[in-house]
Amino acid sequence: MNSNKPECERDAETIRAPRLIIDAVDDHGAQLAELRDGLLSRPARIAPKFFYDEQGCALYGAICALSEYYPTRTEIQIYERCRRPIAAQLPPDGQWIDLGCGDGAKARDWLGPARVRRYIGVDFAADWLKTTLAVTEQQFPGVDCLGVVTDFTRPFHLHPVLNDCPDAPPIFFYPGSSIGNFTPEDALSLLRSIRSHLDGDGRLLIGVDLVKDTATVEAAYDDALGVTAAFNRNVLRVANRLLDADFEPHRFDHRAFFNATESRIEMHLAASQGHDVRIGEHRRRFEAGETIVTEYSYKYTPERFCALLAEAGYGNMHYWTDERGWFGVFVAEAGGD
Repeated sequence: MNSNKPECERDAETIRAPRLIIDAVDDHGAQLAELRDGLLSRPARIAPKFFYDEQGCALYGAICALSEYYPTRTEIQIYERCRRPIAAQLPPDGQWIDLGCGDGAKARDWLGPARVRRYIGVDFAADWLKTTLAVTEQQFPGVDCLGVVTDFTRPFHLHPVLNDCPDAPPIFFYPGSSIGNFTPEDALSLLRSIRSHLDGDGRLLIGVDLVKDTATVEAAYDDALGVTAAFNRNVLRVANRLLDADFEPHRFDHRAFFNATESRIEMHLAASQGHDVRIGEHRRRFEAGETIVTEYSYKYTPERFCALLAEAGYGNMHYWTDERGWFGVFVAEAGGD
């Protein structure tokens, strides 16, 4: 092996074994403390990242197949219809940074059309990331693949990884409207963190759920079959397992509604009756009707999201949507400092 070659140009036999870099991941104790403290606070809160144990992932997959849940299929339709003009706004031979990559399926549809040289999967779940890298390497043997295990919802630093391949411009890919799970202030912080990694040729490709009629957006988070309700209640089973708690999920009702003032869907678990819950060494009283906030999902107008991008330091923005204007796909480059 020629060690003077950039990492992205190493021999194929060298790059096929999944390579993982651990970067700025909280230890397990800190994660448990975050979950416990949120449940003991008033109002109680659980961060959405705790949804995704094995059962939660299966339920989320079922949600994406529901007729009411428009975001996934609408975004895919935009990509299928507009892939060529979107790809035309991306630099060739780039490094594709897949934020919250999951199974990597959405990204793999782009590796060919965007002529990607290097794939970097970024996720909190190391085991899932290994599988994603293995599948991607099998389908694209000519693309260098590596993974970074980190909590990218906090300020992150991928500069050393990107500098391994300095002539390959970075393309940050954040599909699926997850930017909506951040408050506007935290979304601005994340966008600035991404912006700090972009040079003149780098790009951000991001999906955003747009403002629409209340009935449509509420149905997406409160389906008739109750799959989203099961998904929401499952996070209490996660808390039981991680915190040695004794939540009884059937004692909590799923609630989802659109808060027009804040332009966000809110998901809550509301106690159907007053009762006590043991949370490790603590006891917490939930009164009837008291809720645990499990998710906020902010919805943007195209103008408002472009303004957020501009505030974060981006310029030269491009935007695509579906025929109903339900979902937006944005490409932006680094603006002037």
